[in-house]
Amino acid sequence: MPKISNDWLDAVGEEFQKPYYLELRQFLINEYKTRRIYPAADDIFNALHFTPLKEVKVLLIGQDPYHNENQAIGASFAVPPSQKDIPPSLVNIYQELHEDLGCSIPNHGYLKKWADQGVLLLNTVLTVRAHQANSHQGQGWEQFTDAVIQAVNRQDRPVVYFLWGRPAQSKKRMLNNPKHLILEAPHPSPLSAYRGFFGCKHFSKANDFLTANGVSPVDWQIEAL
Repeated sequence: MPKISNDWLDAVGEEFQKPYYLELRQFLINEYKTRRIYPAADDIFNALHFTPLKEVKVLLIGQDPYHNENQAIGASFAVPPSQKDIPPSLVNIYQELHEDLGCSIPNHGYLKKWADQGVLLLNTVLTVRAHQANSHQGQGWEQFTDAVIQAVNRQDRPVVYFLWGRPAQSKKRMLNNPKHLILEAPHPSPLSAYRGFFGCKHFSKANDFLTANGVSPVDWQIEAL
């Protein structure tokens, strides 16, 4: 696992020395040796590498990585540009973007453009066994990513949270900064998107909030490749 080298190291670096994380690290060493694990070890912390803490405008909380081949890249909801099969939840995200802001729907799911603009694409669990959803829950990642969420909560500037689905909404108890905006909706998966994700208009609401607070809005359009 590559070390974090940007300002996240100051914010969460002490986590790496705590007993829970040392146990998690040993668990992961064994898992990567004996099983197929996603994402690649070098990509585990990509969400933090892509978006330094000082640049976070929006925190989009996912659950755990995609568990099929050539999908997980260490950023929630995103897949590599070579993956032409866009996961169903991301298809629904694109559909809501189209309805909300008129964005055209791209032919890929590589979301680094969002990350480069300050959208932190954070899963609450950062690794998974191939074809076994949620298989690394309860091993310690949740404590680490809670520390990441708490670091964002401490930022003395406007930040927007997208809490989609119950696992993400369970993090709301940590969010008490009056300068921040919390937006909640059902998860964009095909099982729940029609229960209120479609029509939530979170993308325009986030940009309206950022603009009203003197922060440049996010260009949500992902260009086709």
